[in-house]
Amino acid sequence: MKILLGISGSSSVDLGLKLLEILEKKCELYCIITKGAKISFEAENKQNLEKICQEKFQNTHFLNDENLSTSVASGSFGIEQTLIAPCSISSLAKIHAGFADTLLMRAAAVALKERKKLILGVREMPFSTLNLEQMTKLSQMGVIIAPPIIASYSNAKNLEQMQNFIVGKWLDLLEIKHDLYQKWQKF
Repeated sequence: MKILLGISGSSSVDLGLKLLEILEKKCELYCIITKGAKISFEAENKQNLEKICQEKFQNTHFLNDENLSTSVASGSFGIEQTLIAPCSISSLAKIHAGFADTLLMRAAAVALKERKKLILGVREMPFSTLNLEQMTKLSQMGVIIAPPIIASYSNAKNLEQMQNFIVGKWLDLLEIKHDLYQKWQKF
């Protein structure tokens, strides 16, 4: 299965990296990390994101967001599922408006036109009315809106367990098996 993971410029880029770590072992993975994601990650973590990716991820095809002529810009390449996590409000707005000015935005447009699964892990709080309208319109088009939200039934006791729950929910949407969190059980 070919999956495209987009990591865009909002807080919590580390959630995208945690997802990347798992997906790399489960599928043929392509990844686009936006300039904004690099800036956000480095501001929050005081580390160079590109260096971490080069050292840590050997089985992922990293793509340049500025190269609109690369593989995932075409529906014929065969990306089956696209997930943008975290998804910035800027990325949400561009996808909603149909902008394809970067590779990630073009890949999202391809997912929409090909009627392929597109999941947006929109990272913002609170949502403005405009954000909610954009998400509603995209949802009506088949896009899955999946913000990084925790649930008490996961019994998360620390930040890592909360992150595992969020990443696990995204993996559920991609139909990828995992054991990152405790599934709902009748109490």
